[in-house]
Amino acid sequence: MTILLSAVAFILLLSVLVIIHEWGHFAAARKAGVIVEEFGFGLPPKARTLFKHKGTEFTLNWIPFGGFVRLKGENAMTEKERRGPGSFSSAPIPARICILVAGVFMNFILAIALLTIGFSAGKWIPTYFTIDEMRAAQESGILQMDVGVVIEKVMSGGGAAKVGVPEKSLLVSVDGTPVIATLDVQEIQAGKRRVSYTVMTGEKFTEEETFTVSLDDGKSGVLISLLPYNLSVPDRNIWEAFVLALRETKVMTKQTVIGIGQLFSSLARTAKVPDGISGLVGIAQLTHQSVQAGFMTYLRLVALLSLSLAVLNILPFPALDGGRLLFVLIEAVTGRPVNRKLEVTVNMAGFIFLLGLIFLI
Repeated sequence: MTILLSAVAFILLLSVLVIIHEWGHFAAARKAGVIVEEFGFGLPPKARTLFKHKGTEFTLNWIPFGGFVRLKGENAMTEKERRGPGSFSSAPIPARICILVAGVFMNFILAIALLTIGFSAGKWIPTYFTIDEMRAAQESGILQMDVGVVIEKVMSGGGAAKVGVPEKSLLVSVDGTPVIATLDVQEIQAGKRRVSYTVMTGEKFTEEETFTVSLDDGKSGVLISLLPYNLSVPDRNIWEAFVLALRETKVMTKQTVIGIGQLFSSLARTAKVPDGISGLVGIAQLTHQSVQAGFMTYLRLVALLSLSLAVLNILPFPALDGGRLLFVLIEAVTGRPVNRKLEVTVNMAGFIFLLGLIFLI
């Protein structure tokens, strides 16, 4: 049952993200007077025509992922067809720019809306990368937490390993002295041959254990670091949640750009996809995990992927919205359109490259 639910959630996720993106193009094109010949739900081949409205054929397609819009003259090769009344290329350059960025804009709007819901109703914790950032957030009242020293790893053969000190346990005190920073541990152990460790174990650090640990040159054979735990957030109103949503959008957009840069850098240097980059299979796995974790976790995944889709599409790469936007901007600067055969060839090469990249990932 969970697998079936995850499959439905995966198809729904991809469809919502792509359809709202395409609806942005559709609405902007209609506003600019460009004829939208087809709005497809799913990808071709066409299964059936649902209905027609104001010159647009709304279709249901056999591949149940995402959707598309087909604008008049979009695939035309001759200049006469491209520049015909109601065609995309006949629209003023500012209108064409709006049409091309409208899909990305809608993905950003969707992400911000979902994040606002999550930070208010779901009491989500914003993304932070350092303890200092989290402490600053705590001082601002954004979250509450405790910070302690966690034993990340117990080295084989060390004093801690010999007495069975557990990994991932919280080190509360050394020789009865409370520790709240990694430096505290070093200072207390300096010059000693044996110390007493009091640790908290269990999923929520509720079980206390004590160990007598021998030291070698003041070291017990453990790797320690600071760990935030008992995280919670106060009630937030919509405005506070919206401000956090804007911050989260900025943070995750930056991380997406960094991730894309690492992908192309790794491919250029090693011809390998770096860890942390996911394709359709990875997204399916993340969807399954989020469904198991609960609806709000699934919602956060949708928001993150909506941001990723927006950032990816605005890149000035052939076959993407950003690539098509680049051709329009070149026309705006030079005063004449780019050679149609060159544009089609470049976009086709870009499309083939993207398909290969998707397959590789």
